[in-house]
Amino acid sequence: MQNAQAEKKKRRFHMPSAFTTLFLIIVIIAILTWIIPAGTYSTDKAGNIISGTYKTVANKPQGIWDVFMAPVIGMVGNDATDGAISIALFILVIGGFLGVVNKTNALNQGIGAVVRHYKGREKRLIPVLMILFALGGSSFGMGEETIAFYPLLIPVMMGVGFDSLVAVAIALVGTQVGCLASTVNPFATGVASQTLNITPGDGLVSRVILLIITTAICIWYVYHYASVIEKDPTKSLVYAQREEDEKRFLGNDSAEDNDFKMTKTQKLVIFLFGLTFFIMILGLIPWTNLNSHWTIFEKFTKWLVNIPFLGNLVGHDIEPLGTWYFNEITMLFLFMSVIIMAVCHMKEGEFIDAFMDGMRDFLSVAIIVCVARGIQVVMNDGMITATILHWGESGLSGLSRSVFIILTYIFYIPMSFLIPSTSGLAAATMGIMGPLGHFAHVPSSLVITAYQAASGWVNFITPTSAVVMGALAIAHVNISIWWKWTFKLMVYLFIAICLFLGISAIL
Repeated sequence: MQNAQAEKKKRRFHMPSAFTTLFLIIVIIAILTWIIPAGTYSTDKAGNIISGTYKTVANKPQGIWDVFMAPVIGMVGNDATDGAISIALFILVIGGFLGVVNKTNALNQGIGAVVRHYKGREKRLIPVLMILFALGGSSFGMGEETIAFYPLLIPVMMGVGFDSLVAVAIALVGTQVGCLASTVNPFATGVASQTLNITPGDGLVSRVILLIITTAICIWYVYHYASVIEKDPTKSLVYAQREEDEKRFLGNDSAEDNDFKMTKTQKLVIFLFGLTFFIMILGLIPWTNLNSHWTIFEKFTKWLVNIPFLGNLVGHDIEPLGTWYFNEITMLFLFMSVIIMAVCHMKEGEFIDAFMDGMRDFLSVAIIVCVARGIQVVMNDGMITATILHWGESGLSGLSRSVFIILTYIFYIPMSFLIPSTSGLAAATMGIMGPLGHFAHVPSSLVITAYQAASGWVNFITPTSAVVMGALAIAHVNISIWWKWTFKLMVYLFIAICLFLGISAIL
């Protein structure tokens, strides 16, 4: 009887939702602002922190008002923290775009065709796609942009016998291992290098080697898990929700009942769908930062807007490919939604209904992103970030090269949690860590590698990451399951990175 009652209580327990988890973290950070002394650093004209200038200031403990205001400011921003509204709007428009595409049934037919084409060799998709995502993360910090890929990857991976975790891992692990070993990422490598007055090319060969090592580990890990659940689906960590996921992502039609014949219009929609993502990637890669001679898109844009009449018709405020960010790619998905409506001769009412339904499906994802940003708001407003930086500054001086660089990496792990923005973390800390590395006779480029490795490592799992929380929300995977799945991978990567940094410091 007691065992039955205990089992009943166990079944009643449910892990809190992403919203509750994030809000609890905000509360914990707010409590820490009452305990950790507040502090500040002096900065130069560029806003970089000046080492040795830390001083304590009056505490700014965050109260109930601040806790509940944090998600709001996380959306709209304030003087200390950028708002997530541009990311949230991007996610909503992505949802609307997918709603319009799904209205044509082109994706379902296309996914079915892919599944049938790769029948018996489905796992080949895993290394190919992960390498592509890793290159995106390493070159231009691909992250939030992958939100658009999950609704496509999940049905494909589930349709060939895997689960939603495999789909999430392909894009999330793929991009974040790329960010972990950023080679020329302007938002991480670029900002950090500029702060330390070195070029992004310094240490490039070393970072390429790290990228190859860590990407290989991640591909093996995902491939092994996929192989295990392919043989025995009950080994899936999300097997308990398999039936719900099949209804949610695959619908009720089985592959055997559908020959996946696509109409010409559906094929055109698939082409436009792929073209949209291709243009997005072209727009986000900083071509001129990679090579100052790669100015073809800037020249083309200048030529286009100067054509009489056509330039006025297209618009003079066009941003060239390579300089795009969330405003531009949001506009792209909105524009392509209208193009698909025209191609499919969709009525205005049908288009609006499909677009709004798609946005509705992604509303919770957009709000999660804003709540996650609220954690950073409480940190900044409570003025405890500088104090934590000061502790690191005091503890890392006077060490051997290998010990210093490994401890630098470990130091950046909690800092990456507290400041999830890679560019923000570089701007806030490189002015301190770079000089400390110089005193320890460690190259500045290796300090940058340690910072990037820690930031990328943390961004696999941190609930403050819009990428992590957005991906898991789309896949309907609880973050506790994701942590369980990634645990061994995180250990493998941690050991590999520490060995790599320690050896690199003495070479």
